[in-house]
Amino acid sequence: MENMNTYIPKEISWLSFNARVLQEASDKSVPLIERVRFLGIYSSNQDEFFKVRVADLKRQIIINKEKGNSEETAKLLRKVQSTTSDYQKVMNKIYNDLLDELAKKKIFLKDENQINEEQKKWIKSYFKRHVLKHIRPVIVTESIDLVSFLKDQYTYLLVKMFNKKGDTYALIEIPSDTVPRFIRMPSDTEGETTLMFLDNVIRIGLDTIFKGYFDYDNIEAYSIKMNRDAEYDLQSSVDKGVLETMSDSLKQRLNAKPVRFAYDRAMPKDIVEFMAGKLKMSEIDSLMPGNRYHNFKDFLSFPSVGSDDMENPSLPSIHSTAFDLAATPFEAIAQKDILLYYPYYSFEYFTEVLRQASYDPKVRSIKINIYRVASNSRVIDSLIDAANNGKRVTVVVELKARFDEANNIQWASRLTNAGVKVLFGLPTLKIHSKLCLITRKENGKTVRYAHIGTGNFNEKTAKIYTDFALFTVNPQITAEVENVFEFIEYPYTRPHFSNLLVSPINARKRIYAMIDREIENALTGLPSYINFKVNNLVDLGIVDRLYKASQAGVKIRAVVRGMCSLRPGIEGLSDNIYITSIVDRFLEHPRVMIFCNNNNPELYISSADWMTRNLDYRIEVGAPVLDADLRDRINTIFRIQCNDNQKARIIDKDQKNEYVKAGENAVPVRSQIAIHTYLQQLESKLYTEKTKNQDTASNKKNSK
Repeated sequence: MENMNTYIPKEISWLSFNARVLQEASDKSVPLIERVRFLGIYSSNQDEFFKVRVADLKRQIIINKEKGNSEETAKLLRKVQSTTSDYQKVMNKIYNDLLDELAKKKIFLKDENQINEEQKKWIKSYFKRHVLKHIRPVIVTESIDLVSFLKDQYTYLLVKMFNKKGDTYALIEIPSDTVPRFIRMPSDTEGETTLMFLDNVIRIGLDTIFKGYFDYDNIEAYSIKMNRDAEYDLQSSVDKGVLETMSDSLKQRLNAKPVRFAYDRAMPKDIVEFMAGKLKMSEIDSLMPGNRYHNFKDFLSFPSVGSDDMENPSLPSIHSTAFDLAATPFEAIAQKDILLYYPYYSFEYFTEVLRQASYDPKVRSIKINIYRVASNSRVIDSLIDAANNGKRVTVVVELKARFDEANNIQWASRLTNAGVKVLFGLPTLKIHSKLCLITRKENGKTVRYAHIGTGNFNEKTAKIYTDFALFTVNPQITAEVENVFEFIEYPYTRPHFSNLLVSPINARKRIYAMIDREIENALTGLPSYINFKVNNLVDLGIVDRLYKASQAGVKIRAVVRGMCSLRPGIEGLSDNIYITSIVDRFLEHPRVMIFCNNNNPELYISSADWMTRNLDYRIEVGAPVLDADLRDRINTIFRIQCNDNQKARIIDKDQKNEYVKAGENAVPVRSQIAIHTYLQQLESKLYTEKTKNQDTASNKKNSK
């Protein structure tokens, strides 16, 4: 295990990131309903953390026990568990504080003991009409295998029925996928909004469920939730196709071992022990007492109630002058490279490119990577339309996109049935690049149009994730994009890339070389700096290179949203490195690298984080931004983020998550809002200039 004095373990750093999300839930400058929803983001993140990272630690301990060296990993797991427990207490306090603040706004979240008889009567009626048909109790007997029965991440009520002859236990799944988690009931005072958890609606209906079938003197219910290990093995077979193999492998996840059991802390100790035994929880698993409710991720869909100022005001989508003033998107891209920054710009610009390409007679072929797409994907629809119109359509579907595997299997089947050529990439490499290549026949010549991005082709996430999308017709770049698709289809080839950074072929080597060049320039007195923005910085090879650069005097400025194993600000090691993290209304997602290069900067956008998996075990693509105007635009956006003094936290050597403080006379800068203003003003200026030029050209033509 790495030296914790030099590196921060990625698991601890990830918990620090999620603590920044929790800070948003407690930040009174954030609209109240948005703060409630941040609890949902925190909870959803925490679930995935246990399913993936804690499960991985558990596997490491089991494997290392055989080798006799599991203590360091076990120590880290204990640290993770204690830190998580501490944050759970913080979350519970924030939740209670939010309930008080909602109450001041006349919004009440009540339980079964806080409502009057009229409301209880209404709830019982609602339960019978809307909920009861979804209730399927399972009686807990000695023979039942709860490990196989309980679904991952679902909340259950563990019901205990008492009588003199003995106790009977039953499990009820909270059907929040078919019934809203928050039920709005009539209020007893005008102007009030009263909500109740679906869990409590079911508690009120317990007698309706069990009376007449079981004899009991008393009945009570406690909330529980279990998380499973999200890993699975891909067992290949010559008798099975790729889709069948993947489907069979996903079934392993349904029966994977539990890694966390969360329960109502009011649950009696004997019931906790009973459930731990039934779930075969070991000493390295996480038994976590919590409050009465689990699956706080449902707070992501907390209803819009109250006044408008309780939610973020919408930001109008910015119009792309380049696309809007061109007759077709291909004409726009042919004139000049175009850079979009979601969600400030609408993702519809990309979906329109595909829609028009699907019937454009000049278009010969479309190639695209699919990692995660929206449930009602216009991208998929346009690809199928293109195939129906006789275009050669190739779609690379990544079946191992975690938690989207089942969806992608369905997309692959639908595309295949529509006559689309579907590739599944490589067994050993996830394909995470964000590429689309459209080939047209123009005046007898083949012309390629490429999209290279930092985010998925997903209409839904493009509304909440910030991401760059570069559209180019540059022949050197587009030819190399074609080579990436060729490499995916024919992995035994090893194409050469002079412009693109392609993992696992040349990305690590080229990044090392650019860092080393900055080191050499610093040592010889030439200008040097490294600016970068990533989601995660945990590859120790990169971290060590950055430490070396700092020691050589290279100034390094970074914005890292999530995990960061590098410890900034250590004298003699990293005192030239300053890192901040921004957590705000949008999820920061782009990856950008800017190298001084003796005042001749090189700037790249990329799909790859600085993680070992992204550099060595995935196909990722980074592209140089060659257009000077677009480089200036990205540099300005990066500077705005570096000047954020409202939503930026300092990533220091101790992971304290302290906010960047504005100076006494400093102008407040909330970067996500400031970037929207900057881009809006930029496009307004470009529109004025371009329409003026078009009018001038038109007048000259008419005068002739």
